[in-house]
Amino acid sequence: MAEAQLFVSQDEFTCSVCLDTLTDPVTILCGHSFCLKCLTSYWDQSQECSCPQCRHTFTTRPELNRNTLLNEVIKKFKKTTLSPAPSQNYAGPGDVECDFCTGKKFRAVKSCLTCPASYCQTHLQPHYEGAALKHHKLVAPDRNLN
Repeated sequence: MAEAQLFVSQDEFTCSVCLDTLTDPVTILCGHSFCLKCLTSYWDQSQECSCPQCRHTFTTRPELNRNTLLNEVIKKFKKTTLSPAPSQNYAGPGDVECDFCTGKKFRAVKSCLTCPASYCQTHLQPHYEGAALKHHKLVAPDRNLN
């Protein structure tokens, strides 16, 4: 069977407590996910059990079970980010950098004249999927958008 490509950023797998990639991820009833240790520690230091992200409170402390599906996705994500696809190279001298990458920036593959911003393959994806962004004018990477 062919493997589907999914464009995600590391931010989607970040624990909002430690701000690092989720380790032993647990998902609580409001739908937010955290590292097991981070959430346990957060609740141990608090008077009430609430979501660190949305502040939803729980009358009793929920039982925490590892989200095995999310854990597997994170493992695969870590493997793919260690060896980026050839089209997802880091920007070098003379390349246009992605305006949305944090840390080491990837090379932009398109610039949007409407936004005005430049995007790597990952950060460009919403322009192909989002109804409001589909009509934006995409061009070859250009550092002179202002």
